[in-house]
Amino acid sequence: MTKENTKKILNTLDKEYGTVKEGFVHTADWQLLTAIMLSAQSTDKQVDEALPGLWAGFPDISAIVGAPLEDLEEAIKSIGLYKVKARNIKKCCEMLCEEYNGKVPKTIEELVKLPGVGRKTATLFLADAYGIPGVTVDTHVFRISKRIGWAAGSNPVQVEKELMKALPKEHWNRINFQLIYHGRSVCTARKARCEQCILQKWCDAVF
Repeated sequence: MTKENTKKILNTLDKEYGTVKEGFVHTADWQLLTAIMLSAQSTDKQVDEALPGLWAGFPDISAIVGAPLEDLEEAIKSIGLYKVKARNIKKCCEMLCEEYNGKVPKTIEELVKLPGVGRKTATLFLADAYGIPGVTVDTHVFRISKRIGWAAGSNPVQVEKELMKALPKEHWNRINFQLIYHGRSVCTARKARCEQCILQKWCDAVF
């Protein structure tokens, strides 16, 4: 993939999907981290619908720490994997209070030590909370970036490093949601709809 074609692809994605993704409703950094944890393998719509009730029932981090796990599960039961997520969120908040005075750390190295927080969640949090550039590789980004020739790695960490070399830094934070939208609607895992794809002219993949 040439730099010129990469630039054309990025411009096309910007026009099609925009350059800014509306974030989750929150008033504190721990709430944003919680929302991102909830979004794993769930839709943003599901999370957006659950957040008002969650914040009303648990207005501060101490409320999460002090609540019975069952109460937290009840508040997020409309979201997929809610039992696992409730357990991780509670443990995460406990660790934040015990080791970080209730504040979310600002480095990936510290974030990934928190229960339920992987590299993807950490990168998304740093991008949304502080605008720190980072490439987040989920299944859509992993699949599409390999199909169009941006990456060849066999795991998300390798693909992340390749994309950081291939893409201008100002595009890092938004490539995730752009390729998620594209992967859900057009370049799907089961069968890519190449005839509908706005990136077809630059893609060597054949399906």
